[in-house]
Amino acid sequence: MKAGALELGEGSKTSIPRGGVNRGISILDFILRLIAIIGTLGSAIAMGTTDETLPFFTQFIRFRAQYDDLPTLTFFVIANSIVSGYLVLSLPMSIFHIVRSGARASRIVLIFLDTAMLGLLTAAASAASAIVYLAHKGNAQANWFAICQQFKSFCERISGSLIGSFGGIILFILLVLLSSVALSRC
Repeated sequence: MKAGALELGEGSKTSIPRGGVNRGISILDFILRLIAIIGTLGSAIAMGTTDETLPFFTQFIRFRAQYDDLPTLTFFVIANSIVSGYLVLSLPMSIFHIVRSGARASRIVLIFLDTAMLGLLTAAASAASAIVYLAHKGNAQANWFAICQQFKSFCERISGSLIGSFGGIILFILLVLLSSVALSRC
């Protein structure tokens, strides 16, 4: 052998084996799934338990705001519940990837299902965001009055619920990217 420049990849004794990197990615995948469960389930619970009643002139006439008064917010609760259920059901698959880091077919299935859940969660959170915006700002052309001056607690809870759901969207994007990286390394 001649003495010369060391080419890239020749000194691979100190490099991390592929299985170790994929195992690390799988552990991160599992942790992100747990955090996403907390965000989406918390969003569904916060929105589903939101209601506020305001008395008007007498105790017999009251104005009430509930999430199920608007079909968009009902869709939001159902979609977040479905995504939370999916995340719980996907945890065993994530544990399987920690044990067998070279699994390819199950990663492909997980990428497809994660992408479908990402689409569902994005649709629900976007639709609910439009309603929350109207609740805060109103729309004079559509005769939609801003109700958040009267129903402060209701608006705070539905706005907080959106934060958890959009956090879940970011986590799903990371999950799809992580699965793709792990799949490309197999």
